[in-house]
Amino acid sequence: MTNWPQLTTGLNALLRDLRGGAPAIMKAFAGIAQAATASNALDAKTKELIALGIAVAVRCDDCIAFHAKAAVEHGATKDEVSETLGKAIYMGAGPSVMYARHAFEAFTQFEASKRTVP
Repeated sequence: MTNWPQLTTGLNALLRDLRGGAPAIMKAFAGIAQAATASNALDAKTKELIALGIAVAVRCDDCIAFHAKAAVEHGATKDEVSETLGKAIYMGAGPSVMYARHAFEAFTQFEASKRTVP
């Protein structure tokens, strides 16, 4: 079983190294991320649920980790995540079923860690 909170911590350290080696590219990517996550017609939680579904469909564990964490931080419920993952499964067929399991596991671990931190 993957420890998703630990994975995000390690990824953050690696991404810091990448930012140091390719600062212009990473700054541009951060600008895209900031623009894409801004609340306009869709709120932040909805956007994170979409990102989580896409992460499953494109089979990106690292993306699953970050967007499962963000979904928890924006108040997503298990029912919302389950419905999102159902749509990702529909769009990505069998391989998405396996990655949906990763996303649900990540979400439940972040949700549990949020409950244990005062």
